[in-house]
Amino acid sequence: MIEQLYLLPLFPLLGFLFLALAGGRLARPVIAWTGCGSVGVCALLSALIGAAYLRGGMEPCRVAAGSWLAVDDLSLPFGFYLDALSLTMLLVVTGVGWLIHLYSSGFMADDADYARFFAYMNLFVSAMLLLVLADNLALLYMGWEGVGLSSYLLIGFWYQNPDNGHAARKAFVMTRVGDTALLLGLLLLFTRLHTLDIPALQALAAEHWRPGSLLPVAASALLLGGAVGKSAQLPLQSWLPDAMAGPTPVSALIHAATMVTAGIYLIARMHGLFVLAPQVQFAVALIGATTLLLAGFSALAQTDIKRILAYSTISQIGYMFLALGVGAWSAAIFHLLTHAFFKALLFLAAGAVIFCFHHEHDIFRMGGLRRKLPVAFWSFVVGCAALAGLPFTAGFYSKHQILLAVFAVSPVLWAAACFGAALTGFYSFRLLFVAFFGPENRETVTGMDWRMRTPLLLLCLLALGGALLRIPLASVFPLLPAKPEPGVFDPLNLVSLLAPFAGVLLAAWRYLGAAQAAQALAAKPWFKGLRQFWLDGWGFDRLYDRLWLRPFQFIAEINKNDVIDREYAAIARLCMRLHAMLGASQTGKVRRYAAVMGFGAAAIIAIGLLS
Repeated sequence: MIEQLYLLPLFPLLGFLFLALAGGRLARPVIAWTGCGSVGVCALLSALIGAAYLRGGMEPCRVAAGSWLAVDDLSLPFGFYLDALSLTMLLVVTGVGWLIHLYSSGFMADDADYARFFAYMNLFVSAMLLLVLADNLALLYMGWEGVGLSSYLLIGFWYQNPDNGHAARKAFVMTRVGDTALLLGLLLLFTRLHTLDIPALQALAAEHWRPGSLLPVAASALLLGGAVGKSAQLPLQSWLPDAMAGPTPVSALIHAATMVTAGIYLIARMHGLFVLAPQVQFAVALIGATTLLLAGFSALAQTDIKRILAYSTISQIGYMFLALGVGAWSAAIFHLLTHAFFKALLFLAAGAVIFCFHHEHDIFRMGGLRRKLPVAFWSFVVGCAALAGLPFTAGFYSKHQILLAVFAVSPVLWAAACFGAALTGFYSFRLLFVAFFGPENRETVTGMDWRMRTPLLLLCLLALGGALLRIPLASVFPLLPAKPEPGVFDPLNLVSLLAPFAGVLLAAWRYLGAAQAAQALAAKPWFKGLRQFWLDGWGFDRLYDRLWLRPFQFIAEINKNDVIDREYAAIARLCMRLHAMLGASQTGKVRRYAAVMGFGAAAIIAIGLLS
């Protein structure tokens, strides 16, 4: 069964080709069956492959599907690699991806470009599967770029609105900065180690490079640049909130469950290289801690339901970066798994609210929806509890494991993570209380069919019990030194447990009670300015506008006639004049041709005699 690994990216790729070429002539049920079916087959095949892998002793295995490129000492096969890490990612991409496709068949049912939507979604799943299964960095990079292309197409899916096109271009350009760094890292690794095979490359790096030396630090820093761009971490995080311009299922699939975790997967897959660069690994932790706090504060100020969830995604990815930075590789992947469940649930529940509430996004214009939309309400209750890390949810176990691992390395970073947990509890339940418990909105809401309800109910179960699906990663990552687990009533455990509850209670006091003090604080001018600063994402877009965009526009204006092109234009004019001179000699008169030939022959003979 494992030998069929190459079929996983193939099925959605065939679905994309079929829908792209014939989608306009197909009935909607056929489109839905093709789009959902191709990913559903992948999910079923992934489950069978996973079961065979677990029964077989969890030994890593390779499957070669042919040769891609062989030049001199460079050999790049279409090779696929399965271990516990890639299996975890495989189950997330296909399992959660299939639920989102099923949901999309109902959510997008009235859209005129139904076939184009599913074609793009299938293309994304195919590229993501190629990324996580590749056994060499060149094939991984192909999937990486395919994911970027699919993201651009899906964010700008409703291209009739210029703002959507702007958001798609912004995501494409900002992630391209990271992609360039990743490509340079791949070139550096190949020129020094002469291979792009991932296991062989890490073995050679450990054999030839000293920890902390220049080459592993430079290579790891470049790979980190790629991860920062794709996973929307500081300083390349501002594209993700604007990417909410795409349809809500796109936000669930790409910007919550799969694409933004590609950077986490890259660092985890190349952990052997990052261990050789402790400076870069510590930078990963710092980036994660800083990002989770900045995004948490920004989420507090948002009123758009999808932008709140977008900033929460940036914050939760920050937790994963923090775990990777302190060497808690398994904890980071565990949180990646649980985050896929509860964040997909929250985005799909938000899509249900938007779908049923006349495409309204502002949570302060909703209110009282717990009675009108009970399925969406309970989905939000479960999702927000898991996001905040409350006990008896999947998010609790993964986040608590990260907090314990961080404390063992840096109490300062642990304190930042605990404060971030309190922020998460506040902004997640602020969303829940305002949208579902606020003053009731009298507008009527439409219903949703089984294709939207079923994924929500299944994701609710996964957000509660998904931690049981964790695959042991001891065969992939080095074992950390064993440390005694704190007791339930130890101060470390109590703070970690109580931090999210503090945020939830504060949100209840502010938005369910008569919090006069909080309202008075919110009315102060300085607080309004601070809130606007957070609402704008800490002003990063304005900063980039001044640092990069305006200087580039200024240089382009000065050089609008393009100085470099003048050189090529001069060469072209010279060639044209020489051609005119030669053309003038072509008179068509045979006597002149004979005279010139005779004169030339005499000149050549004379030169020969005189020399």
